Amino acid sequence: MSAIVARKFCMLGGFAVGKTSLVGRFVRQVFDESYHTTIGVKIDTKQLEIDDRVVKITLWDLAGEDRFRTVQTAYLKGAAGYLLVLDRTRKDTLDVAKRIQERVQAEIGAMPFVVLANKSDLVDNLEITDAMMGQLSDGGWQVYATSAKTGENVEASFVNLARASLR
Repeated sequence: MSAIVARKFCMLGGFAVGKTSLVGRFVRQVFDESYHTTIGVKIDTKQLEIDDRVVKITLWDLAGEDRFRTVQTAYLKGAAGYLLVLDRTRKDTLDVAKRIQERVQAEIGAMPFVVLANKSDLVDNLEITDAMMGQLSDGGWQVYATSAKTGENVEASFVNLARASLR
């Protein structure tokens, strides 16, 4: 086994898209039904083994973006990538995600990222369709239909971002 490789990833997205819930599912394998607003940034860590390498992931869970507050791209300093989260039950969060990605690209430059189309378990309330997610994929975005509640694709999305950051 080789030395531990450290990677910093940021959780970005609109207000109440499920960033903190996704971190809880990934780091502690739990889902909390109650809503907790993130003020500023919350930091968690998890160690993974990826392709015979130990990767220590430090996750920066940033407060969500809304019309009154924008994600501070300064938090991305030193990051190896980011997870861009949208809420499939609220179409406007797709527009927020696109704005965040454009701003990160302009201010920080290219870096690995994955899109977590969260709350996919709420099938009766989906406003962001599979076709819309397919358009993002066609545009070069790596998109995962996720559910912090069920755990669907949560581990895979984090692992694939970590793997991309090792290249």
